Amino acid sequence: MKSIVLFASGSGSNVENIVQYFHTNPEVSISCVLSNKRDAKVFERCNRLKINALYFNKHSFYNSDCVLNVLKSLSPDLIVLAGFLWKIPDNLINSYPNKIINIHPALLPKYGGKGMYGMHVHESVKVNNESETGITIHYVNENYDEGAIIKQAKVALNPNDTPEMIAEKVHHLEYEHFPKVIEQVLMGK
Repeated sequence: MKSIVLFASGSGSNVENIVQYFHTNPEVSISCVLSNKRDAKVFERCNRLKINALYFNKHSFYNSDCVLNVLKSLSPDLIVLAGFLWKIPDNLINSYPNKIINIHPALLPKYGGKGMYGMHVHESVKVNNESETGITIHYVNENYDEGAIIKQAKVALNPNDTPEMIAEKVHHLEYEHFPKVIEQVLMGK
């Protein structure tokens, strides 16, 4: 059986989508969801979905091996950042090379880097009058949004699309493609 650990900072809609996707797959288990926000809505989703979830603080993530030790105890085959906003520390990257993947709500290298997440990305796409946007699923390295790209998916934009409409289009791409790409990476395809 293959094991996935998910990291999330927000509502957990991608977490729920991933859990639902693998729900009937006996070869894959979601071992745990880890979150850096004590009041994140993802905890409510995990409770409803009967998925273990743990909170951790900044000190335990960056200044100790606490999170690394939790991961080692879970032995994940893949770590998936599903709406997780903190930069991954070197001790995790070095312990799990090419085993941490992220989804970004734009076509990298555009609109990536520190502070470029969620509506910040969609507002920038709108301001720059882009004709398309999309998602990038990539491996995590020591720099924000610079790891090797696994897959990109695009969607056309209309000049009258608002940032909220752009966000909705991007969410559809996330829900459609992210679980399938996770499965492909997990199974070595």
